[in-house]
Amino acid sequence: MEAIRIDDLRFTYRGTKLPVLNGINLDVKRGEFVVIAGQTGAGKSTLCFTLNSIVPLYKPGRVSGNIEIFGRSIRGNRRVADMAQIVGVISQDFESQLCATDVELEVAFGQESLGFDQDQISSNIPGILSQVGLAGFEDRDTSALSGGEKQRLAIASMLALDPRILVMDAPFTDLDHAGKNAVFTAVNQRRKNGLTLILVESDAAQMLNADRIVIINEGKVAKQGTPEEVLSNIKFLESNGIRFPQVAVPFFNEGEDSPPLTSEEAYESFQSRGWKIDREKYASLVYKEKHRRQRGTPIIEVNNLLYAYPERRVLEGINFKIYKGEFLAIIGSNGSGKTTLAKHFNGLLKPPKGEVVFLGEDTQVRSVAELSQWVGYLSQDIDQQIVAPTVYEEVAFGPINIGVPEDEIGSRIAEVLKLVALSGYENRSPFSLTKSERRRLALASVLALGPMILVCDEPTAGLDFNGQKMIMELLTRLNQAGHTIIIITQTMWVVAEYAHRALILHEGKIIADDTVRNIFAQEELLARASLKSPEIVQLSHRLGVTALSAKEFDFCLKKQ
Repeated sequence: MEAIRIDDLRFTYRGTKLPVLNGINLDVKRGEFVVIAGQTGAGKSTLCFTLNSIVPLYKPGRVSGNIEIFGRSIRGNRRVADMAQIVGVISQDFESQLCATDVELEVAFGQESLGFDQDQISSNIPGILSQVGLAGFEDRDTSALSGGEKQRLAIASMLALDPRILVMDAPFTDLDHAGKNAVFTAVNQRRKNGLTLILVESDAAQMLNADRIVIINEGKVAKQGTPEEVLSNIKFLESNGIRFPQVAVPFFNEGEDSPPLTSEEAYESFQSRGWKIDREKYASLVYKEKHRRQRGTPIIEVNNLLYAYPERRVLEGINFKIYKGEFLAIIGSNGSGKTTLAKHFNGLLKPPKGEVVFLGEDTQVRSVAELSQWVGYLSQDIDQQIVAPTVYEEVAFGPINIGVPEDEIGSRIAEVLKLVALSGYENRSPFSLTKSERRRLALASVLALGPMILVCDEPTAGLDFNGQKMIMELLTRLNQAGHTIIIITQTMWVVAEYAHRALILHEGKIIADDTVRNIFAQEELLARASLKSPEIVQLSHRLGVTALSAKEFDFCLKKQ
C-alpha cells in the first residue's frame, strides 16, 4: 500500500504571488526511505508541512491538488492534532518544537496530549532517551542544553509518539557523528516494523542508504531514482544545492558516467587503475602550512577557565591562545562546551574561575557592548539575533547603539550588504528572507560593528550546499583581509576545507589543539570526540596521506 500519494499539489503562501509548490506528483510506499533534496527555496520544507496539515492550517495560503495518507485524503477534514500519530514531522527549526521546562516533561508532553497511559509514558521515556544518546538527561533544563542536545530531544519527543510516517527536515545539522548514528539506528529499528521515512537532506553522504532520492526544483519534482541513478551527475547535484560525493570528483574529472560514491568503492577503483599519490605534491601542501603557523602576539588568551551551569560543570581547566589572522575551528561532541567557551570571547559569559584576556585586558572589566565592537558573535540560532522590521534597520541597529555617526551609518550598511550579497534588500522584512539570506543578514549586522574577530556558531546549519559555500567563502575572504575567524561546527568537511587550526573539546576539556591536517590525521582521536573525518579524508588515509578536500586530493593524484 502507498503510505503517501500526492497529486498535482500546488501551494502559495498568503501575501505572496509565486507558488512554492507548483504541481508536485509523488507516491511513497509503506516502509520506504525517501530523501527529498533541492536548493534553498525549492519547496522542501513546505512539502513536509503539507503532510501533517500544518500547511495550510497553521501556515495559510492557496492550496490545490490532493494528498492521501494510507489511502485517505487529508484535504479539508483533518486537524493537525489528528495527524500527529500518523505523520510525525521534525522541523528544520527544531527548537520551536520544544516547549517543556525539562527533558522528561518534553518527551512526555506529546504522549500526554494524545492520551497515552501514564504508566506507558513513564516506561517509554528512559528507552527513548537512551536511543538518541540522552540517557540520564531526564531532569536537565531544556534551555541549558546544547544545540545538538536540543535536536536530539526534538527527535526523541517525536519518536515517542511512534508515528507511522516520520518526516525529518534537516535533522542532523547540529548532531555529532555519534548522534547521527544513534538517530539512524533508532529510526531503522522502527523501519523494520513498517515505518515510512522521509528525510530532507543536502549532503549526498547521508543519502546513500535511501531507497529513492527525489529532487525538488522550483516547486516541482525535477528528478527521482536510486542513489546510484541520482548522485552520479555532479553538475546536476551542485545546481540543486546538494553536496556531491567528494570521492567521485577524480572520476568525474575523467569523464566517467558512473563514478564510485563511497570511499571504499573509490579505493577499489584506485587500486584497479594503479592510481597513486604524488608525494612531492603532497609535501608542497604541507610545506605551505608551516609559513601560516607563524603566530606573533595573541589577541585572546584563556587561562585556567572553569564554567559550570547549576546542574553540571561544562568547562574545566581550559588554556589556549588565539592569534591575529587565524582561522580556528572549535569542534567536539554535543554538550562538550563549545558554545559556552565561545560566549566568553565577547563577554556574554564571565568566568567564575580563571580568566579570558582580550588584547592584554581581562574581559571582566569590559561590557558586552564594548567587546562587541572588537569581537563579533554570530549565534547558532540567528533568528534570536534579528530584532528590526527591515533589513536596513537590522543592520543599522548595532552601529546606532554604539554611537557611530549618522552620516557614516548609511555607507557602512551599503558596504556590508554588498559584502553578503544582500544589496537591494534594504526595505525587505528579515522574516520574508530565506534561511540562507537571514544568516547572511545576521552576519552583516555583526560586520557593521567593524569587529576584528568574528565568532560564528554553526554558520552553515540549515543551508544547502551552495549556501554553505557562500558563507564559508565569505568568511575566507574576511580572513584573508585580516579578520580572525572562529567557527563552531559539526560539519567536518567545512573544518577540513576552510579552517587552518582546530581545537577539540571533550567533556569540557581540550584534548587536541593542532593544525587541521594533523587533527584529521588522527581517526582514533576524532572517534573519541564523537567525530568522523569527511569521506575524501578517509580515502586519502588509505593511500597514506591526509588530503583535506577533493581539490587537494585531485592535485596530489598521479594517474597512470
